[in-house]
Amino acid sequence: MEKKKKKVGIVGAGISGLVGCKHLAEMGFNPIVFEASTQIGGVWSKTINSTKLQTPKEFYQFSDFPWPSSVKETFPPHYQVMDYLHAYAQHFDLLRRISFNSKVITIEYVFQSGHVEDDLQTWNLWGGNGEAFSSIGKWKLTIQDTAHQSKPVHHEVYELDFVILCVGKYNDLPNIPEFPPNQGPQVFDGKVLHSMDYAALGNDGALQLVKEKRLTVVGFQKSAVDIAVEIANRNGPRHPCTLLFRAAHWMAPDHDIGRSFKFLNRFTELIVHKPSDGFFLSFLAVLFWPLLQIFSTSMELYLKWRFPLNKYQLVPAHSFLQQMYSCMLFAMPYEFYERVKEGSIILKKTPSFRFCKNGLIVDGSASSPWLTDVVIFATGYKGDEKLKNIFASNYFQRCIFESELPLYRDSIHPRIPQLAILGFADSPAVLHTTEMRSKWVAHFLVGKFKLPNIKEMDIEVKKWEKCTKAYSVDFYRRSCVSPLLQIFRNDQLLKDMGCNPRRKKWFLSDLFSPYLPSDYGLLSSTSTDNV
Repeated sequence: MEKKKKKVGIVGAGISGLVGCKHLAEMGFNPIVFEASTQIGGVWSKTINSTKLQTPKEFYQFSDFPWPSSVKETFPPHYQVMDYLHAYAQHFDLLRRISFNSKVITIEYVFQSGHVEDDLQTWNLWGGNGEAFSSIGKWKLTIQDTAHQSKPVHHEVYELDFVILCVGKYNDLPNIPEFPPNQGPQVFDGKVLHSMDYAALGNDGALQLVKEKRLTVVGFQKSAVDIAVEIANRNGPRHPCTLLFRAAHWMAPDHDIGRSFKFLNRFTELIVHKPSDGFFLSFLAVLFWPLLQIFSTSMELYLKWRFPLNKYQLVPAHSFLQQMYSCMLFAMPYEFYERVKEGSIILKKTPSFRFCKNGLIVDGSASSPWLTDVVIFATGYKGDEKLKNIFASNYFQRCIFESELPLYRDSIHPRIPQLAILGFADSPAVLHTTEMRSKWVAHFLVGKFKLPNIKEMDIEVKKWEKCTKAYSVDFYRRSCVSPLLQIFRNDQLLKDMGCNPRRKKWFLSDLFSPYLPSDYGLLSSTSTDNV
């Protein structure tokens, strides 16, 4: 295969786009990256001022490009993360491959003569041959120049042999609750925005928005808590920020979360059941299962002892383990309970609310509305819908939206040919998770392995779905690569790639030491590190 003749496009220049571009270029391809904005970094380029890593930096780094020695903090702030991403892009000469201000409006699979869309449903092998490239069709990308939006809309069209979507799941399409008629934001005299809009204001804009105003933040995930603390630090108890939420979630100080990473090793993974386990490994998982329960209960007791969870009705209804397994555990800002105690943050738990002219009606109490000037929805994003909308074909849209995104190896949809998706595999160390899958995709494109048939991929995805639901229960998220199985999932990728999954020199260190991104730094197309 003449790699330079194969046209490969990457949509998005966030972390997933950068690692995808780097590893494809390393394999001899000449990828082009389409980025709608003027800079790299994805969500890191448009976040609130107080954002920092929730993962120790030694676990959140590129496998072959460590953090500079000048970064001393275990959990660096967002601007140092951006500096790190820029240094990576410059070191591997990625910027020249990125077309900035190039927004992908739609992608369409164009069949070659003699083939139609109905053929897709009859295929036994992915793309008709189980390989990355196929003679059956090509992808047509329609690109809009976002640098000159005041001029007539100009679209450019590219035809590509393979596309990697790195559009991210935490930006662009906010998830805002729907309200009955005359109960939503339209009846409110104040300002309503999403956390995405708040982050886009920048430090000065956010300061101007919140100054001497009554604000309500809706939600209780990481962005909601961070924004509430940031507002409280600016306004103080004179103009308190209300944190309005339906259900509480476990959150822990970053150093406690950091310590837990030290225990994520192969021995710990023996405790967790996996779809491929035989009798012996299944027996070990059952035998050691109480250890996970003890860990979960111990963490819950510790957090309830250390922080006033009962006092403020912040004890979650679910277990610590469920939240951890679902990739929903997040670091608590240091000042959170201090701001609550002094009255700068007011916690209000409610199953529902609606808008009125001068605020919110909480718990149906229309006679005494909750007065507020600004409401910020920190209620997440519609990642799957955003991904669906980029496809021109209704068939591919249904593949994405109706099936809850069942990706083989968290990267390949069994029924969408010549296309991979990076950045939708969530984990506490998402940079490492994404980089490993970008290496796998690059090895696939260079022909190091073929995919199983479509039926086998479907079965594999369903097995993992069943296994994951058993641990996460109501918090099941298909896109989560649990921190409790990070090494095992990497082993699967490495075996596909023809590389040795055992990255440590000694048996005991391989069993009991945590695996770091640097342990995977020597994988390449010319590697002699074969199984």
